[in-house]
Amino acid sequence: MIVGLVVRDGEITDAAWAVIEPLLPPAGRVRGRWRDHRQVLEGIVFRFRTGVPWRDLPVRFRPWQTVHGRFARWAADGTFDRLLAAAQQRTAVDWLVALDSTIVRAHQHTAAKGGSRNALGRSRGGLTSEIHLACDGRGRPLSFTVTAGTRNDFTQAEAVIDKIRVTRPGPGRPRVRPERVVADKGYSARTFGTYLRRRGIKATIPERVDQLAGRRRRRERPCGFDRTVYRRRNVVERCFNRLKQWRGIATRYDKQPDRYLAAITLASTLIWLQT
Repeated sequence: MIVGLVVRDGEITDAAWAVIEPLLPPAGRVRGRWRDHRQVLEGIVFRFRTGVPWRDLPVRFRPWQTVHGRFARWAADGTFDRLLAAAQQRTAVDWLVALDSTIVRAHQHTAAKGGSRNALGRSRGGLTSEIHLACDGRGRPLSFTVTAGTRNDFTQAEAVIDKIRVTRPGPGRPRVRPERVVADKGYSARTFGTYLRRRGIKATIPERVDQLAGRRRRRERPCGFDRTVYRRRNVVERCFNRLKQWRGIATRYDKQPDRYLAAITLASTLIWLQT
């Protein structure tokens, strides 16, 4: 467990930096000078925590082009994914996994061509994206995807579970299978239930009213449902609350979905390191 890891106004403590620094690519030169990775990463965190435009970064993070450029490069080369994987490896995982999704408004500047290909959907409320997420029993993000806000919850359920991959501290393959998945009625689809049973994963998902009515018509017994376990589903809501404390995540400003995903990955890394 990492103690004393706090991020305020884009500044990362020494305890956090000791974990993150070895995982970053070697520093390069900017106009003949070495540019400090820590200052750049603090600028990235500040931008997404506050939601300010890149051009409006405070003077201490300037030039903004360097911060933006390095963020784009790290998003493309998998640096943020490696940070999250390392953070998950350092802490014991509670393998009761909660699954859910949340809608985020997309800023008008994200209105690029491509629609669903850019994970944008248009509804009565305007442009939206949707974060589909699985967290462990302590509310820490394990895996996530981003789609257009008009997509149904369960359409990404299998993809999110398939993305879970936690490296073990010692030898052995990464762990990819939860002990149990807890989700609301939006995930009560027969195909998803079959998928979980095939992988040997227990499920606590309430059935919809129409499903219960169908069972009564067929004179079938309802599926067993543990309400005590289901109460733990709220950890995923708390996880979304923590992520949305970052204004650049609560509202999507980035046109490219991979960069928005990178911001979620960075925020998720800090959540893991803070617990």
